[in-house]
Amino acid sequence: MSLLVEDCPRCHADKISFDIKSENYIGVGNVDWLFRHEIFCVCRNCRNATIFVVELKTYNLRDDVRNNQLLLKHKGSINGFEKVLGFINLRDMASEAPPEYLPIDVSDCFNEAATCLAAECWNAAGTMFRMCVDLATRPMLPEGVIDGLNAKIRRDLGLRLPWLFDNNVLPEGLRELSKCIREDGNDGAHAGTLEKEDAHDLLDFTRALLERIFTEPEKLKLAEERRKLRRGAVAQT
Repeated sequence: MSLLVEDCPRCHADKISFDIKSENYIGVGNVDWLFRHEIFCVCRNCRNATIFVVELKTYNLRDDVRNNQLLLKHKGSINGFEKVLGFINLRDMASEAPPEYLPIDVSDCFNEAATCLAAECWNAAGTMFRMCVDLATRPMLPEGVIDGLNAKIRRDLGLRLPWLFDNNVLPEGLRELSKCIREDGNDGAHAGTLEKEDAHDLLDFTRALLERIFTEPEKLKLAEERRKLRRGAVAQT
């Protein structure tokens, strides 16, 4: 039988064996073979169930894990080739899913912000949405010595956003919305004065920005790849 050895979130037993009853593929990490699964497990100590989130850590088992149900068929512990990322709990009640095709660090940050939003922790949500934008826009700055781009602008999100707009790196249509990420985001981090409406304003801007930066370009890229495949298939016939 396939097993997972992990601390039990239900009875708090340390390094206890769980029987793996089922699996559910949920996507990949920041490399395309780092398959992630939810696995439904039963603790051998308390007999209660937990859904763990695991990620493949062994490249040469990628086909067996993804296509041959190795998580269920393996004889013994899967800990040797799977990393436990966490388990499903109340945090997963957050209803705001991140946009598609985000880098893993930005996605994790968005999920944390959405969890804070679901828990009505407005200041924490605002701070985390601001961090999402910070993580997403920092790599957009050109490297090297650039006129008008100094270390303070690189470091400070409130200064970085205007530079990105002024230099046509970010679409002008988002400039007005960007004021909320600077003003309300700073309030959440320092003054603790955000309210529900402020946090949702930050959510709207963050989602719009991330979709422009990551989701829309990737969708266009995939559409172009599908077009080329169709044209290639037609040419072969």
